[in-house]
Amino acid sequence: MADSLKISVVGHTNTGKTSLLRTLTRDARFGEVSGRPGTTRHVEVARLNVQGQTLLELYDTPGIEDAIDLLDLLDQQSAQVEQRVAAREDGPTRIERFLQSAPAAERFEQEAKVLRQMLRSHAALYVIDARDPVLSKHRDELEILNMCGVPLLPLLNFVAGQKTNETEWREMLAGLGLHAIVRFDTVAPARDGEKTLYTKLASLLDAHGATLQRLIRSHESDAQQRHTAALDLIATLLVETAALKLRISRDEQSLQRGIERLNKTVREHEQSCVAQLLSLHRFYPDDIDADGLPLVDGRWEQDLFDPYTLQNMGIQLGSGAAAGAAAGLGIDLMVGGMTLGAAAATGALLGGGFQTLRHYGSDLMARVTGEKTLRVDDSILNALATRQVDLLAALERRGHAAQQKLALARLSDMGGGDREPLFVRNELPESLRRARSQSGWARDSDAVMGSSGKHQAVQQLSKNLQGLLASRYSDEPDQR
Repeated sequence: MADSLKISVVGHTNTGKTSLLRTLTRDARFGEVSGRPGTTRHVEVARLNVQGQTLLELYDTPGIEDAIDLLDLLDQQSAQVEQRVAAREDGPTRIERFLQSAPAAERFEQEAKVLRQMLRSHAALYVIDARDPVLSKHRDELEILNMCGVPLLPLLNFVAGQKTNETEWREMLAGLGLHAIVRFDTVAPARDGEKTLYTKLASLLDAHGATLQRLIRSHESDAQQRHTAALDLIATLLVETAALKLRISRDEQSLQRGIERLNKTVREHEQSCVAQLLSLHRFYPDDIDADGLPLVDGRWEQDLFDPYTLQNMGIQLGSGAAAGAAAGLGIDLMVGGMTLGAAAATGALLGGGFQTLRHYGSDLMARVTGEKTLRVDDSILNALATRQVDLLAALERRGHAAQQKLALARLSDMGGGDREPLFVRNELPESLRRARSQSGWARDSDAVMGSSGKHQAVQQLSKNLQGLLASRYSDEPDQR
């Protein structure tokens, strides 16, 4: 603990200091964030660990509220001393004297907390709301903070929007000799945002460069592991859903019960995947906007099997499906998102010889015994894939400081089409087509779940999804 790097997070009220710590710690519940000034009243610490060792301590401090009068007080205190000793004092001496004076415990109590923590830190991040105009009080704040004698790195927050005063801020900071500046939007951080932040900190702290590089490598590794795990979750959902089959009797009542049972199974499996994705990225169900992503308390609000849901995604059911006609080879009826797995025509099956029998043997057997087989339609698999991949893209691009709920509509700003289905014309990847004939791969199957064939299919589909995700969403430009 004694060797950890200590960084104070300072700045004017309501510039996003606590929000920065939420994003850096991936903890949306750290501290309190509010639109009212002075929300943070005490110094709070967040620790970043690697392999059980604390590498970085981030200290969230109260907002500076009265820099102009505080600077006047510091000048008055210093002038009185300099008249007696005829020597100019350095900054840390002036700050220490102020902290021992009565005003530090009274009128300037909040500012004193900030300065006291500054003196205990190796460096400080000065958080700026880039949307704010540059005012004289900001210059006074920086002058006071510079008296502490620790490296100061200005951080421009809320830079993702179009209307900012970034140019004016950079000019003012340069005038104060602060040329090392980092752009870091706490709500929508760039993919390389943390790396850029820690790299610039390392340039100010040579003695701690190795520590910060270790932190960078750890966070990059964690991000890659989360990404891979998320794709594997989605791929597993799709493979297991494609493998689902349910034999039913031919009567109408059995058909309806079977459809309801299979629909319920798919919905539950999808909800399980959504919950795991949210947990993996340390988000909560109430972080999702039900009007954008169709979730309510972490659940999809729109019914996956509702034709309107599919239409919103640009997915069309197979030809003739809506009329209850043939919907592709091996399908003679489509009802409620489920396809009946008898042949398109009995004569075509019988004429196909041994190869057809081997591929459709279970369906033929069901037909002989007076049963039919329900399975999930390709269009439903497409909808599942599209919704999960869009959710993953949103979670990976969302900072834990975000207060506005995540909405699918805003994903189109990142280069992806929010109405385009993931699989063009419902053409499923080979791994999903193979899963169609592997009922043992279904989650609730009695077959061995550790099947190497299933594992290979999941891994291959995960790679396919990675490529589709990369082409669906363009990368953001690097931060400067």
